[in-house]
Amino acid sequence: MDVGGTFTDLVALTEDGTIEVRKVVTTPVDPTLALFKALDALSVSIDVLIHGTTIATNALLERRGARIALVTTKGFEDLLWLRRQDRAALYELARDHPPPLVARSDVVAVAERTGPEGVLEPLGQDEVQRVVAAVRALSPAPEALAVALLFAFRHPQHERRLVAALRDALPDTPIAASHEVLPVFREYERASTTTVEAYLRPKVAAYLGRLEREVRARGVGTLRVMTSSGGTLPPGAAATRAASLALSGPAGGVVGARLVGAAVGLSDLLTLDMGGTSADASLVAGGAPLADSGGTVAGLALALPAVLIETVSAGGGSIARVDEGGALKVGPESAGAVPGPACYGRGGERPTVTDACLVLRWLDAQHPLADAVRLDRAAAEHALGSLGVASDPTAIAAGIVAVAAAVMARALKRVSVARGLDPRRMTLLPFGGAGPLFGCQLAEALGMRTVVIPPHPGALSALGLASAAERVDLLASFHRPIDGLSSQDLATAFDPLLDDGRSQVPGGALLRYADCRFAGQGYEVTVPVTSDDPQRVGNAFLVEHRARFGHARTDQAVELVNLRVVALREGPLPRFTDARRGVQRPGASRPITLRETRVSASVWALDDLAAGVTIAGPAILAGRNATALIEPGWRGTVHPCGAVLIERA
Repeated sequence: MDVGGTFTDLVALTEDGTIEVRKVVTTPVDPTLALFKALDALSVSIDVLIHGTTIATNALLERRGARIALVTTKGFEDLLWLRRQDRAALYELARDHPPPLVARSDVVAVAERTGPEGVLEPLGQDEVQRVVAAVRALSPAPEALAVALLFAFRHPQHERRLVAALRDALPDTPIAASHEVLPVFREYERASTTTVEAYLRPKVAAYLGRLEREVRARGVGTLRVMTSSGGTLPPGAAATRAASLALSGPAGGVVGARLVGAAVGLSDLLTLDMGGTSADASLVAGGAPLADSGGTVAGLALALPAVLIETVSAGGGSIARVDEGGALKVGPESAGAVPGPACYGRGGERPTVTDACLVLRWLDAQHPLADAVRLDRAAAEHALGSLGVASDPTAIAAGIVAVAAAVMARALKRVSVARGLDPRRMTLLPFGGAGPLFGCQLAEALGMRTVVIPPHPGALSALGLASAAERVDLLASFHRPIDGLSSQDLATAFDPLLDDGRSQVPGGALLRYADCRFAGQGYEVTVPVTSDDPQRVGNAFLVEHRARFGHARTDQAVELVNLRVVALREGPLPRFTDARRGVQRPGASRPITLRETRVSASVWALDDLAAGVTIAGPAILAGRNATALIEPGWRGTVHPCGAVLIERA
């Protein structure tokens, strides 16, 4: 179940891999209303429900988390305000970073200090009691606490003592400790991630607890929750790892894209999930989603493992406007599910990308969207006319989709070109309700030659959730030069993480990784560890560094900074083939507008296309949960799995 900003998607997989899809309008006031509406419409009983949620993301974006206090080493009280001393925007001197999640008056300093080699200033019992009293004296009382002491990732004894005392004194207050949340170096990122965890934990725990009770009352066997890393956790574990849910929903789409890529034999993909509120660009390299552990969410540093996702405000519901200089802009404001785009007839009056697509006739007013939502072309034209930039609604619509496409193209470049990867050597896989409409246009902008429209494109994120693996990410600081490191040293360092992985995912696969860098380098590259031989790890780092950045110095010392273990158990695989697909010719044709030129496009039933059918552009592929567009100069071929492979003619 993927709860999006506009629609809620459900995909059910039966034991033989058969796919059943439901799509309903999201209920923003209480997302579970739409969730259970889709759930109750299913014709099968449910053993496992996997949920992708935006509860954590929205709490960060809207600043609706818990009131928290931060306990930190004396002298580092201003760390969250100092950040990395970088600008919010390089060329906008007046723009500020988002403020920290904690008020400065709610930061409590602790007289203690550890360094790389151990204790520098002991933590006395009197000081522990003073800190506990200071926290209890805060008014109003904090709803959660974050504890982040200097060098606690290497020497956690002070932090453990302090956290134990606080938990004894405040048993009903959630406490996030940095050595538990993120036991690696870089004090700012560790402190920021810990405050995010404390800020989200009460709200996430309450939501998951209520959801678990309600799904059990409906006879669902097990509830699991998607995390930002592309795996799932049980509700209890997810409630204590609230920060790991910040990209819960979008990660499912990348997992689904990987499955489709495997089905069609493609391992290097640029993916674009264009939903109602936003568009999420990501990357599948070598058959695996590209992960990142140094990102931000809502302007806040969050250094937990996560699927690389670049989010931009270019969804179907993104509102178009004219700025003070007379330029046409799209987003960041969205019409969402309520009131929605003007063409939905739910009260929305402002023009959106969906309204523009309807005016261009890429969408059919007679073809209902999810949940029987019908489109009103006259309302869309009226909304576009309110911009006052042209008398012809079609010209305005063409401008809106061009701006939205440019925004999405920049996002795709940031996840590929900015990382040293050439999109021309990759395949574009657009999905979501609106993504397949922009596939050819975006591929041309990036010089790509192949686009894949997946089966069930409007619900691919939910399909990825249903197939997601059970996964736990474990990490530890190591910080040793590879030269002089023995195989026994490396194996011994991994042992505690492997033991923890076996206990949390019994019988699951255990994958080892290492964060490496050149000595003195300010960033790391994560490489798989397939041998205890440190030199092989170093060689893998050199290969990956050269592939990503174009160079690798063999005469420079390499450091092994962090160790990672991923414990996972793979989920069920969908069966994409469907014998009921038999459509071999278009059902109709209609005039559409492409780049302000009117052309006649054939109209095909996307969900029922027979394998082997070829479709020359211009063509509209109308599905039950998404619509795709094949532009002139492109030709599509239907793969046996139901995907449509579109190539330049």
